[in-house]
Amino acid sequence: MVCLGNICRSPLAEGIMRHLADEQNLNWEIASAGTGNWHIGQAPDHRSISAAKALGYDISKQRAQQFNPSMFDYYDLILVMDKKNLADVKSLGKTDEERKKVKLFLDNDEVTDPYWDNSLFSPVCKQVEERCMEIIEQLS
Repeated sequence: MVCLGNICRSPLAEGIMRHLADEQNLNWEIASAGTGNWHIGQAPDHRSISAAKALGYDISKQRAQQFNPSMFDYYDLILVMDKKNLADVKSLGKTDEERKKVKLFLDNDEVTDPYWDNSLFSPVCKQVEERCMEIIEQLS
């Protein structure tokens, strides 16, 4: 799961997906990262933590990391939150095979970045949860 800073959207997706996959006994390796390096080592934004907690998920122990090209070797699927992240991550791919792993989290739409608007965290979290449930159903 990839967004810009790895403190709002992608940590929600990582934490929710991991929780739901564990409930289904899926042996999936799930992580998140940001295309930027501003928040490396930091916990998710407190508003993401609160929104997740309200739905029963604990993302507080996750820590931000920056996406790096070695992740293409480790992960089968790289889901990004918006078209800018899509372009940025695909640009790091060395082969068509690597670039084909990168897809929008919402298929043909973007997950709104809630960073600048407190009122967006709860609806974004619910949207991410719904999409995680769909992805599990599609891939399991």
